[in-house]
Amino acid sequence: MPQEADTKFRILFAIYPGMTHLDFTGPHQFLSRLPGSDTIVASPAGGNVEADGLTFGNTVRIADVRSCDLICVPGGTNATKVALDPEFMREIRRLAQGAKYVTSVCTGSLILGAAGLLKGRRAACHWAYAELLPIFGAIHDPARVARDGNIITGGGVTAGIDFGLTVLAEIGGETLAQTVQLGLEYAPAPPFDSGRPDLAPPHVRARYETLRQAWLPERRADAERAAALILATAPA
Repeated sequence: MPQEADTKFRILFAIYPGMTHLDFTGPHQFLSRLPGSDTIVASPAGGNVEADGLTFGNTVRIADVRSCDLICVPGGTNATKVALDPEFMREIRRLAQGAKYVTSVCTGSLILGAAGLLKGRRAACHWAYAELLPIFGAIHDPARVARDGNIITGGGVTAGIDFGLTVLAEIGGETLAQTVQLGLEYAPAPPFDSGRPDLAPPHVRARYETLRQAWLPERRADAERAAALILATAPA
């Protein structure tokens, strides 16, 4: 008797050492509730992945994933380093080319850019590193969740939850998305209105800017190297 084709909607989270775990766990919490779906967590080498003080175990080696309907790449402090890994970038590119939706959260859009997937496309990113997107030919969209065709990207870290709800509504409808939102009691009411540069008090913004300027040069250099790799490996 012939086997029935797998009709499940395959969601792939492509994670890596040094990622920001909420970039992954936020949208995972929501998207894994999509009826009729199968959620896969893959990484460059498979196995355990250390991320922001937590270790995620039993991930699949990304090269062993045949295909997916949606690929999501989280961001993290190591995003621009991972963007220099030609094998990981090759797998991201391969899976994205066959996916219905190509997505990211936070600086995960820099990884999509390094895979050559954002040239001429609008994408969201963490505000502190959004200026690196044009290095890959992308256009920064300051929205919390940005869409350009089949590319859906979330802004910094916590925007991953809004991103997850947006994607749930896209695939399963608004009623499903709102039902999941209710079940997870997502009704944000932060104690401080300091979540964006234009809202943060001047002394808070100045303090963070000092930190950002310490990190930014190295990440910019990595991004420029990753962009150069795209040109070097592009077909003639």
